[in-house]
Amino acid sequence: QVQLVESGGGSVQAGGSLRLSCAASGFTATYYTCMAWFRQAPGQEREGIATIYRDRSTTYADSVKGRFTISRDYAKNTLYLQMNDLKPEDTVMYYCAAAARIPAYCTADIIETRSMDYWGKGILVTVSS
Repeated sequence: QVQLVESGGGSVQAGGSLRLSCAASGFTATYYTCMAWFRQAPGQEREGIATIYRDRSTTYADSVKGRFTISRDYAKNTLYLQMNDLKPEDTVMYYCAAAARIPAYCTADIIETRSMDYWGKGILVTVSS
């Protein structure tokens, strides 16, 4: 059974950095057509902020573009999200997700949660001023 497990969350000061990791098991990361990081603030829908497609092309939401970087380490079967210049508004739950089949979109902001086949349980990032 495919499992995605996030790690690397925590608390940092504004302007600091964190790197989230998503370890995949059951299948290698290369199996997935699209992998993504989502985040969800209380009372809001879960939204994709960074995606990486099977050709390794990436997209980012405007809110994180230039600050966050999504990458995949195929040897370690792990998805990463490098988060730099963190802001208090980045204080939300972050979720790793993977689509085994071709999703309607693999583009940040418009990627749909229903397109994703597997999810991590989420990890909290807290950014203090």
